[in-house]
Amino acid sequence: MQISVIDAGNFKLDGGAMFGVVPKTIWQKMVPADENNLCNWNMRCLLVEDGKNLTLIDTGMGDKQALKWQNFYYRNGDGNLIQSIRKAGYHESQITDVILTHLHFDHCGGAVSKNNEEILNPTFENAKYWTHSGHWDWAMNPNPREKATFLAENLMPLHESGQLYFLDKSETKPDFDFLFADGHTEKMIMPIINTGKQKLIFAADTIPSFAHIHVPYCMSYDIRPLLTMQEKETLLEKIVQENIILIFDHDVVNEAARIEKTERGFKPVELGKLSQFLS
Repeated sequence: MQISVIDAGNFKLDGGAMFGVVPKTIWQKMVPADENNLCNWNMRCLLVEDGKNLTLIDTGMGDKQALKWQNFYYRNGDGNLIQSIRKAGYHESQITDVILTHLHFDHCGGAVSKNNEEILNPTFENAKYWTHSGHWDWAMNPNPREKATFLAENLMPLHESGQLYFLDKSETKPDFDFLFADGHTEKMIMPIINTGKQKLIFAADTIPSFAHIHVPYCMSYDIRPLLTMQEKETLLEKIVQENIILIFDHDVVNEAARIEKTERGFKPVELGKLSQFLS
């Protein structure tokens, strides 16, 4: 099995929104903010080759949106979804499956691209796109809180192409274990990869960065923050008990961590690049 980190670029979000009720005097020591109170975040994806399938987990925000819209989120960095896939030694046409942890624009925007005629099509023409049927229904009938992040141009081309599949309704699916969370959004997918020697979990926005490991540190974007705390604690217990490597989707510095439980709660005992945990 070959696992590659895919860098889909960085963007900025308000620090207060990313840490909810946690005071800036605390979180800025871990994630510094700029003069506009914005913190920089990565859009990290994962590519898993198991010999027969090539699976991409998440796709970043893509680049099909108007520049004015992209500037709202201060796109920055050298990361690019397609270039990163090719740098890892693959071509986008080889991807067999795309697991979208959830359908917020910064996780699924790269799933759809514009061609030379400005027509929207799935970026990965030979892939099955996977989500949960409950989350799809949630995104199709968005609540006022999440409406701005569920964009029709990111979703409808997947449905119209016939490439959209649901993990909870398909007899065949990618060869991973899956956990589902409802705190950040309805039925968010958290894939668990087993290399045979090591388990890894892509926890998506349940624990987006090392600064969010402490259970009460939850985003204001979470639709059910108290549930996020419960889900996070249960997840961290599992991670510690089973010695699972935690992969962060938004941390600009740390790709992964090994977690331990202390009298004061959970904390990272090792942080760094994913490759150092797999060597």
